[in-house]
Amino acid sequence: MNSENVLVPHKRLKGFTLAELLVCLAILAEIATFTIPKILSAQQNVQYNTSAKEAIATIAGAYNLYKSTNQVSASTSMGDLTQYLNYVQHDITSLVDQVPTLTSRDCSNASYTCYRLASGVVIWTDASTDSFGGTNSTNAIEFYVDPDGVYGNSTSGNSKSAQLYLYYTGRVTSRAYINSGTVVEATSKNPSGTYEPSWFSW
Repeated sequence: MNSENVLVPHKRLKGFTLAELLVCLAILAEIATFTIPKILSAQQNVQYNTSAKEAIATIAGAYNLYKSTNQVSASTSMGDLTQYLNYVQHDITSLVDQVPTLTSRDCSNASYTCYRLASGVVIWTDASTDSFGGTNSTNAIEFYVDPDGVYGNSTSGNSKSAQLYLYYTGRVTSRAYINSGTVVEATSKNPSGTYEPSWFSW
């Protein structure tokens, strides 16, 4: 007999049952429940960190511009750099987040100054009184960067501010990496990672 003419019975293919499909979907939903928030949080951290770096670059750039036309001294303050800052609004109404473990900074307080950048970031500083106070490598001006410019009404969370320092030498760094014995408004401060927000990294 010619083998080409032999009829081979078709095998019945087995697929997933409805119950098995529902179980698979339930497992996928469970995985998504845990992974999607982490992915979104990681993306937000990257966005916050990028925005903060832009704000830091804005401060450093303003200081360099100031130095190109002025003599920097112990009395130079953040207020002297204002005309060189690229900001969109002098915010006098908002509450913004403080560093982790602390609550808020008040932009409406006349003693303080908040600059809102195009990215939505708010730079908080004591612009009127916070000067270098000296000309050593440990003399610095302190400022804060709130990555979303919105008060989260909490002492913790993902949108807390980064505490930063502009040194007389032009160096800018965060609290964890300041020089030991850094002097801000006659107060000595040492490195501490306690106030570093979770989103911030160099």
